[in-house]
Amino acid sequence: MTAIPSENGMDAETFDQFIEQLQRYVRERLIPAESQVIADNMIPEDLQDEMRGMGLFGLTMPEEYGGAGMNVPQYVEAIRVLSYALPAYRSLTSINLGMVCSAIKKNGTDEQKAEYLPRLAAGEIACFGLTEPGSGSDSAAMQTTATRSGNGYVLNGAKRYITNAPFAKIGLIMARTEKDNQAKNAHVSAFLVEMDTDGIARGKSDKKMGQEGSHIGDLYFDDVKLPGSALLGGEEGRGFATAMQSLDNGRLSVAAASAGYAKRILDSALKYSTERKAFGDSISQFQLIQAMLADSKAEIYASECMIRDAAAKANNGPAIIKAAAAKMFASEMCGRVADRCVQIYGGAGYLAEYEAERFFRDSRIYRIYEGTTQILQLVIAKNMLRQFAAES
Repeated sequence: MTAIPSENGMDAETFDQFIEQLQRYVRERLIPAESQVIADNMIPEDLQDEMRGMGLFGLTMPEEYGGAGMNVPQYVEAIRVLSYALPAYRSLTSINLGMVCSAIKKNGTDEQKAEYLPRLAAGEIACFGLTEPGSGSDSAAMQTTATRSGNGYVLNGAKRYITNAPFAKIGLIMARTEKDNQAKNAHVSAFLVEMDTDGIARGKSDKKMGQEGSHIGDLYFDDVKLPGSALLGGEEGRGFATAMQSLDNGRLSVAAASAGYAKRILDSALKYSTERKAFGDSISQFQLIQAMLADSKAEIYASECMIRDAAAKANNGPAIIKAAAAKMFASEMCGRVADRCVQIYGGAGYLAEYEAERFFRDSRIYRIYEGTTQILQLVIAKNMLRQFAAES
């Protein structure tokens, strides 16, 4: 493995040692536990505690706050390695690492950093509340409001499809602080919310197509009283910019998850193709099977290259186009690899007793959350046109 540069992160040798340890942990602990996680639809508490002990909730937290201090390329590589196992493991940790931590590090006050980053690093589960029943990427349609009241705010509204919502301890919640839509989305602010605050209700965990063991749900805010210190950065109107900055990391995390899981899927297809016999030989000897295996390998490699390049860009500033492109390509690629895996398994690929069926269901969501493929096409195109206009 080639060492990843350690600018503003963990030194390369220590990082390589961590990755080797993580690969063993994935192989020896996380993969063997998958059947239990799927059956219970929950990661066991003892395994969650092991993940905390491994530091998997604090990879991106600065060392002074109890984290590992990884830079963006290191974090993304760690997510790729973790994502070889069941998606639920990444789902549990990723909001802490890629979105909430990023927002607090870049935009939080010193007091907010001191309060929340050590808790996130220690493994208190976070959630990120942007999507609503009537809005997602369209902030102009956002209905959740935070109204000034004395030195604080009163939060009202609802959020939908929120990862970790059923059990999160900390929420980074986007809310409208201006009645009318403002230029550059300045009507949206971000709030750090203790999720046990009076007036917060949680919907039941949604029953999903796949990704057993990960949980999403709705959040409801009914006259939730927030102190003034809950406003991220102490400044109104920066919530949407915060969300978009965090989404760069979130999109890179999903891209890395797609690449990591695609490798798992391809390994499964490769193994099955060598074991399944037809016409007196293993089907791996058939050229059309080999073509599907080769196409999958090439696409995984392409996605890994894109992800590493985008992560390097994001380590030094905004990477809107590259993060969106990497997520779009990697998630679509993972879907193609999963489809080929089912095809290679043949009739067995459609049966729940074989893992190809589960891989197919699990991978479908990657093309939807953190920006659907269609939204990312718009993000890429609009930013290209904006750059072209500025350079013309």
